[in-house]
Amino acid sequence: MRTDQVPLIELRQVSKTFGKPVDQHSVRHWLQRLHLTRPRPVTQAVDRVDLRIARGEVVGLVGESGCGKSTLGRMVAGLLPVSSGSAWVDGQSLDNMTADERQAVRLKVQMIFQDPSSSLNPRLRVDRIVGEGALLHGLTDKQGFDDYVSAQLQRAGLSPQLRQRYPHQFSGGQRQRIGIARALAVQPQLLVCDESVAALDVSIQAQILNLFMDLRDELGLTYLFISHDLGVVEHLCDRVVVMYLGRVVESASVDDLFARANHPYTQALLAQIPRFDVRSTRYDAIKGEIPSPLNPPAGCHFHPRCPHASARCRNEAPALREVSPNHLSACHLNDHF
Repeated sequence: MRTDQVPLIELRQVSKTFGKPVDQHSVRHWLQRLHLTRPRPVTQAVDRVDLRIARGEVVGLVGESGCGKSTLGRMVAGLLPVSSGSAWVDGQSLDNMTADERQAVRLKVQMIFQDPSSSLNPRLRVDRIVGEGALLHGLTDKQGFDDYVSAQLQRAGLSPQLRQRYPHQFSGGQRQRIGIARALAVQPQLLVCDESVAALDVSIQAQILNLFMDLRDELGLTYLFISHDLGVVEHLCDRVVVMYLGRVVESASVDDLFARANHPYTQALLAQIPRFDVRSTRYDAIKGEIPSPLNPPAGCHFHPRCPHASARCRNEAPALREVSPNHLSACHLNDHF
């Protein structure tokens, strides 16, 4: 990505915390001191993340379950507010926009969810699910509503004749296509795909992934593709961002990351990918359990599971810095190069 190019989406040092610390002067604080009530848990789901997505780029966001990638995706889509940091769209800060301007900008980013069954209203027919957003924002009118919905369904690979049916009358793959049609109906520029093929059969996964790529070519879409399937990410994405326990630990182009992974966590993830050119090998899970975000370890969050951990790793969090052109990694081992 050119350094002088204004990104479509940029997050600067964003964090997301669920639950608020108790005020030391509040009644609840003294009740906790007296052990009359339980402490309120505070979860640091995303911890000071920088993310840039260029127009037309497909960025893969990977990591184990609980690493914060879905939370980050929801902040990109505007479904969750950031606790700290700032979000920028086309070089404009959301903090400096009016409510109307912010709403118009948010239409540029839409989300495709993992479970198509729970993300569709079972009480609405497909035409309303797909077209109500476009109707509300003036992208179509009542006279052109049916034609507009039909066009979105066709683009997503569904017959317009099915638009009067309810979601339960469709298969899982068809419901995911309805979700895609709904997102496309408001003419977005970026789609955030949160494990959007994980719940589908393998053959249906391939169809949906091919649809995403066709839509990229047809509409010039940009993607943030959240997935735990590194094989899919390698096939689809231009760049990969690796998260661990709320932090970005590595970011690089697909070719560079899969050929020269720098961070020990990324290396461990890539070692688990089955390869046709390797006839016999042993696959070992990453040692240890991912720590709880309620009580993350000090220093580098990965150090309890890292085979190269030192005393410095246990006390000091490594900075994310460039280890080669456009390749960023957060590991103290890089200080020796």
